[in-house]
Amino acid sequence: MTIQLQIVWLFVLAIPIACVAWTVTHEEVFREPREYCLRRSQEGRSLGERKFFYLFTCEYCFSHYVTVAFLFLTDYTLLLQDWRGYLLAGFSLVWVANIYMSLFGLIRMDLKRERTEIQVLEEKVEK
Repeated sequence: MTIQLQIVWLFVLAIPIACVAWTVTHEEVFREPREYCLRRSQEGRSLGERKFFYLFTCEYCFSHYVTVAFLFLTDYTLLLQDWRGYLLAGFSLVWVANIYMSLFGLIRMDLKRERTEIQVLEEKVEK
């Protein structure tokens, strides 16, 4: 695979990784399991238990595991075709996916702020 194609794969493959990681760690559909994991991460008896359950509440942490799954599914490597290529691909995918999630988070905050401002203005107009 050419380097150009590998770079395209890097930026495209990071999209579903970011989507899965964000959905599990932020969206309403996974709220109950996430709250359970949050409680277990705070109240767990052992360090291992607390850290294991924390992984499902942090998009950055969870994106590492989603990336490993996608590397297994796609057999994607970056620059090198051995274990080093998987390592480079893994950390690069996590990095790009987290940039995507950060941008998505900023956009959502901005949209929420705009909706709140519009609602306040509408309430003022009604009064």
